[in-house]
Amino acid sequence: MKQNPATRRTNYGPWLVGLGAALWGTESAWRIPLNQLFDAQVIVFWEHVLILLMLLPLLLSRIADLPKIDARTWGYLIFSGFAGSAVGTVFFTLALKYGNPTVVNVILNIQPFISTLGAFFLFGDRLTPRFFLYAGIAILAGIFLSVEHPTLIGESFEKAGLNLGTGYALVCALFWGLSTVAGRGAMIGMPLRLAASMRVVVGLICMTFILLIYGKLNRVSLWPPAAQAHITTAIVALLLLASISGAIPLLIYFEGLRLTRASTAGYFEMMQTLAAVCITWGFFHAALHWHQVIAGIVLMAAVTMVQRAQAAVETSPIDGEMPLSSDR
Repeated sequence: MKQNPATRRTNYGPWLVGLGAALWGTESAWRIPLNQLFDAQVIVFWEHVLILLMLLPLLLSRIADLPKIDARTWGYLIFSGFAGSAVGTVFFTLALKYGNPTVVNVILNIQPFISTLGAFFLFGDRLTPRFFLYAGIAILAGIFLSVEHPTLIGESFEKAGLNLGTGYALVCALFWGLSTVAGRGAMIGMPLRLAASMRVVVGLICMTFILLIYGKLNRVSLWPPAAQAHITTAIVALLLLASISGAIPLLIYFEGLRLTRASTAGYFEMMQTLAAVCITWGFFHAALHWHQVIAGIVLMAAVTMVQRAQAAVETSPIDGEMPLSSDR
């Protein structure tokens, strides 16, 4: 018996979400070596420049829709671009530089709790009665995941292995989680693809001001001696970061999201963590202790359970709505 087109779209939509998320998960492969050549803010600036160039045809094709956008939608879009595309990504880059990259990528899974809570306050979304139970489990798991030696936490955080990278990762999760909620508001008031490309524009404007404030909007900072000495590595890594881990997964992900229920998409987004851990542990040897592995599994299980529980109390999402577990 033939499947109708809607059924076929539903079948492959979640896999597009998974593929896009997995490609996003590869970004650690490029950010880690780039951290040796550029400041974090500069990496994110070049990333936005290149992604915007790649998405420019998409932006120009929908630019006539810009005058139709209301002030509220612009507010959501600006916050989403500032918090998620710009500042959150800077903190993620810093977290990879100063922390265990595997821990960083796994602990970012607390974002759905931040997004769900944000949507509760901003949009009046219902919370499952079990939300705070699973959130508590996730917080405890996140604590054990963050420390290499939990038995020493009573003596000092430093001896326990709690480092600056973990702090940056938590700040990143906060910005990305709130950005997801703002992104949902933006996509209610404007076409999805226009919102995705304009978010990059806003992010680039924000990064330009950040570099200006820190005095890094100059030739020496934008292309420092370390990058000049390894020019091939710098160019190739930036291009791969902007394409394989940037523009390409963005298009794949949002096409899959258009064909997938938000509650379903959340599960397939776990591919991002899986891909990231394979890279950071497999290629950069950022291993976890046994208790961190268990804590990571518990954290992801808690995220899965809260998404499942939330799906039971939420109404069907609007077409193209961003799921509350999305981090970018």
